[in-house]
Amino acid sequence: MPGDRRVRATVRRAGIGLVLTVVVACGAPTAGPTWADPAAVGATLGAYLEDVKGAAGKRYGERDDLGHELDGLAILAGPGEEFVGVSHWWNEPHQEFRLGLSTSDDLLDWTWRAELAPQASMPAIAPASDGGYVVAWEQEPDNHLAFAWYPSWHDLLDARPAKTFEAEQQLSDCAEGTPNIVSASSTHVEFGFHYFADCDLDREAHGTMDWTHWSATKRPELDAAILANHVSGGIGDRDLIQFRDQEFTLLEAMSVRDDWSTWKVYLVDAYRATPLAFATDGGSKAFTNPTAEIVDLHSQPTLVVTLFVPQEGAAPGETGSLVYYVPISRT
Repeated sequence: MPGDRRVRATVRRAGIGLVLTVVVACGAPTAGPTWADPAAVGATLGAYLEDVKGAAGKRYGERDDLGHELDGLAILAGPGEEFVGVSHWWNEPHQEFRLGLSTSDDLLDWTWRAELAPQASMPAIAPASDGGYVVAWEQEPDNHLAFAWYPSWHDLLDARPAKTFEAEQQLSDCAEGTPNIVSASSTHVEFGFHYFADCDLDREAHGTMDWTHWSATKRPELDAAILANHVSGGIGDRDLIQFRDQEFTLLEAMSVRDDWSTWKVYLVDAYRATPLAFATDGGSKAFTNPTAEIVDLHSQPTLVVTLFVPQEGAAPGETGSLVYYVPISRT
């Protein structure tokens, strides 16, 4: 989306690529709430998400082994003990964002694998229910949604899709993008995205497609949950997470229009939005592009979270892609 590009362009011009790795004791809550109480489940998840400082492992300014920025990083468990990530980086010679694929065995050290698309950003990835993987992203020019299905793990690593689809704009004549994948297969994909409403402010939407056609609907009820927090800017990227058998949405919004230091992430449950107060080591204040996934790390259920920290609200050394994880209890 236009706003996302402007945030990242600021970081690129600043040339900040600092990397800080810290491994500390987990500071997540240890009390045993009643999981039948939705409020207790949301409060527990929120506490896990907010305690960046107390995470078991974290890295600010995340990059792969070739130095590519891992902006908008979305992580998924791959085969075996390997993890896969999709992200975008700025290609200076061509003056464009490009989509990259990387892998890791520890969630912090990432190895470059392949370029998935030029003039592309804001990716999402999901396993296909009938095998393989689906990747979605925002494609330029004429910012629109694009998708690819890779039938196998090796097809993904080789950047060899069997199906692709580009969705012509339906809700906005200016921009539609930053997807998250709700469900995926080689025949059907359900996803969230945002559209540039009236070519003025980003708002939330939902889409489905069958690799030939697609349809889109606005989500004013989701917008309303965020606007109830006195938000005057755009509402953008989102991710879904299942935690203790309940579904939550992580959703970014700019509190004050055109003030990049006011990006916040909200935890949304049944259209009630609670702002998250992430506690980083340096005290960064602005956060965008949230993702959260529960994976197995060394046979331990682990919540891995990624955020983008824009320069305008970042503490020294914390600008760029942030990855952190915390073990969670099995019960």
